Amino acid sequence: MGKIPCGKTKGLKKGEKPWEIWATPDRRWKWHVLKKYQKDDDKPYARAFCKVFSPFVPDGELGDCYIDTYKQNGELIEDNKEE
Repeated sequence: MGKIPCGKTKGLKKGEKPWEIWATPDRRWKWHVLKKYQKDDDKPYARAFCKVFSPFVPDGELGDCYIDTYKQNGELIEDNKEE
């Protein structure tokens, strides 16, 4: 069993960037990926801990998301895995 990339929570502290940021083309929905629970994002029901911003919750809401949800509905706008 190897180390899980993005397996440590990142992005909750002020000034700290999340692992990834995904957004819909109109930027109304954004997913800040704070942690991933498995190595393979393409596994069925793969999950991530995210802060989701939407028209309904403009200040964001923390919770688990299916990776498939933000990959199908959004595009990767920021990747901070190398930082």
